[in-house]
Amino acid sequence: MKHAIRFTKMHGAGNDYIYIYIDTLLNIMDDPSSLARLWSDRHKGIGSDGLVLIDRSPVPEADFSMRIFNADGSEAMMCGNASRCVGKYVYEKGLTTSREIRLLTLSGIKTIYLNVHAGLVDACTVDMGEPAFENPMQFLPQGTSLREGTFVSMGNPHYVIFADDVDAVGQEGRMLENHPAFPQRCNIEFAEMRPEGIRVRVWERGSGITMACGTGACATAVAAALAGRAKRRSRILMDGGTLDVEWREQDNHVYLTGQAEFVFEGEIELSE
Repeated sequence: MKHAIRFTKMHGAGNDYIYIYIDTLLNIMDDPSSLARLWSDRHKGIGSDGLVLIDRSPVPEADFSMRIFNADGSEAMMCGNASRCVGKYVYEKGLTTSREIRLLTLSGIKTIYLNVHAGLVDACTVDMGEPAFENPMQFLPQGTSLREGTFVSMGNPHYVIFADDVDAVGQEGRMLENHPAFPQRCNIEFAEMRPEGIRVRVWERGSGITMACGTGACATAVAAALAGRAKRRSRILMDGGTLDVEWREQDNHVYLTGQAEFVFEGEIELSE
């Protein structure tokens, strides 16, 4: 039997995912990892950085839940750009009238604040929570080394390297993602300080180079503030657009602001 699955393609600063509301599809989509690999193919599928499944929250503390599967089928802990897109999706699809949405992720509950004008969401701010820090050198086998950078966890692992040539992430990203210092692999950011903001290119764990990464933007802003390269508010200039990040002193939380956009909608057949 074949089922027609309705999907929505969305992007946040060029970070594009396939979004599916699975409230009535729980028994059909039993292997989302395989579907993410199949549908994310930009030549033979829909084309995306991965698959995002939206559902009502199973716990009362949150309104909706989000699961993210990268283009290689691996499940991601968190994505700031996807969170903003989910906020726009549930509001403009009429699933909620609230402008403050509590979203359950594998990294905990994140709050999304919607800026709504004439019934449409034109920007979203996500409370990404507190950053965490580790020394990845502790995981290195004897005799191995790691290019100098800053490890920041935003619910998922990031390694931020300040460099003159951010395009080098294309040559080094895969190696650094799988470096022995990161037993669970890592997202890699190459960043350059510029007068108009921080220019960043990202190698996402499980997806490769992407147009943008919300958690990567947050990790970069935190790393820049820690190093005294920037203050607690930064503009992050990514391939797909600009994101604004604030690391607030009041609560030590990182807030990510940017747009979310619908690209197109369609149906794809799924054989049972």
